[in-house]
Amino acid sequence: MTRLKSFLWAMENKTKNWREMYEGMIFIPAGTPGNPSDFPETGSDPTYWYGGDISFTIETTNRMAFDRPTILCQIPAEKLGITNYSTAVADDCYRQFIPHLEALNEELYNRNKPPEETGYYYMAHPGGEILKRNTAYFAMRPRKDYQNLGGYKISHYPEEQLGEPQMCLSMRFQVQLKPNDKKKATLLLVNNLPAAATSFIEFFDRERSEKVGELADKQRELRSWLSTSDYCAFLANGSILPRNQKTGGALESAIPFRAPKDEEIEACGIKGLGIKKGVTVITGGGYSGKSTVLDTISAGIYDHILGDGRELCVTDHSAMTISAEDGRSVQNLDISPFISWLPGGDTRYFSTEHASGSTSQAANILEAMDAGAKLLLIDEDRSATNFMIRDALMKELIRREPITPFTERVNELDKSCGVSTILVIGGSGEYLSRADNIYLMDEYLISNVTEKAREIYRKRTDTAEVAQIQPVKDWGQHRILETENFSPYPKQFGREKLAVPDIGYIIIGEERINANAVHDIVCNDQRTAMGFMLRLLETREGGGLFTEAANETVDITQKVDELYREIEENDIDMVNSGNFPDCERFLAVPRKVDFMAIINRMRHVKWRYRITS
Repeated sequence: MTRLKSFLWAMENKTKNWREMYEGMIFIPAGTPGNPSDFPETGSDPTYWYGGDISFTIETTNRMAFDRPTILCQIPAEKLGITNYSTAVADDCYRQFIPHLEALNEELYNRNKPPEETGYYYMAHPGGEILKRNTAYFAMRPRKDYQNLGGYKISHYPEEQLGEPQMCLSMRFQVQLKPNDKKKATLLLVNNLPAAATSFIEFFDRERSEKVGELADKQRELRSWLSTSDYCAFLANGSILPRNQKTGGALESAIPFRAPKDEEIEACGIKGLGIKKGVTVITGGGYSGKSTVLDTISAGIYDHILGDGRELCVTDHSAMTISAEDGRSVQNLDISPFISWLPGGDTRYFSTEHASGSTSQAANILEAMDAGAKLLLIDEDRSATNFMIRDALMKELIRREPITPFTERVNELDKSCGVSTILVIGGSGEYLSRADNIYLMDEYLISNVTEKAREIYRKRTDTAEVAQIQPVKDWGQHRILETENFSPYPKQFGREKLAVPDIGYIIIGEERINANAVHDIVCNDQRTAMGFMLRLLETREGGGLFTEAANETVDITQKVDELYREIEENDIDMVNSGNFPDCERFLAVPRKVDFMAIINRMRHVKWRYRITS
């Protein structure tokens, strides 16, 4: 950190751009290792070292925030005693590091002054989910290869003295500097950061980290089992399903979940309730806990932290929460499996700027299937009633009805498409004859009432009333994206536009995409990543969709698959751009099915029907 201190004290008194510390100039005298020539050399290295093996790399947050640098802190894993380099362990390390930065913020706090005057440390605040983030991960880092000679001068070590690269814990956070105050900047960067890192290492809870690693291994084992089993979800005995509304954590007074004895299975040494593939109904009276069970199943698409209460509840990773979404845009989508006709339009090529409840829910299901979802999660409280059910009396009264209710297709989705459905139903018995399994929640306890429900249905229903619906010949969506309006540039403006405010929207070019209805996105870091991912798809050199000729078409699924492969190889930070002040620097990887759901909600792009042979 000696070199960084030199930069800070050499800056102008009223500096606002802090240019020198970002550039990190180095001066290599002639005739030294690394520069055997007769002339000195200069270079750039914005990585500053403390103690020889802890590094702090100063990165630009965005083009308008030079007084708020992003810091990449890298600490050798061996200093922490870590040998498990999983995402979960990195996530836990970051959670252990946060209190050390918060302690610094408490020292800086002045109720009469804003953070811009006192200084402040900003960090990501993850919830109960464990996500791949650019704020916490393990990566190989070269060792320090030079010694400081004073000021900007360095001398490289001889090559034979260089050690092998080290596996390091990598953590990102931001520092708000006080303008025109080099002394305060020195305190915030040169003094406080090494102190926080040293304190973190000293008080690091290795035992907790090991437990997190063991839990991550068990979660991975459970998901592997689930992917090859006849089940689509698993809820472990002893799990705490209800949430504390203030903290989001487990509700302390909640009754632990327990599978009925006759339904209990054991998976990977853990007992609990396995929900089989097919059609499952969860029912019960008001406030019985049925929606809480569905929320837990929905949350199970992600791993959860130790102590969350749902650590051992896992769900098919492709599962999508489906609801009605009045007012959403739909472009050239075949919704004919559910809507047979509409006035003035062919529902095989359905487009609207303001979908109704039924058409939007149909679109959400079909788009989810097209994106690869193998499990649909539906709560009747968030659904369009006329899409979900139509009883025999209404069928007799309304002879000409364009909507084929979901009751008539739910089994076909399972048998023909391999798509399972879990529904929360409390107000209609229409699904009792369709469900493979029916669970009843009563005072937060679950039981299987499949046979009882079927018997009740048989006694009270004339099976002759059930009409035969023609099966769908083709559930596929044969669409390709037109490139013309897939752009980050607003019309009549020459500069890109990208903003991701913390209210659930992604604003890019002419688009204002409402991501709130994509229920399985859990944080703004995912939405911000999606904004950058859209921009990269649109503008990347040599392959950006906006760079294609106007009216060209592209297989967007293929392009998205390619992008995800790159992210897997290079980390999510590869999509970041510092050109957009209205985007945060902290990113988390979204699921592919959720990213496709965002693309499907773009209002200005056009889809073309692809003719198949």
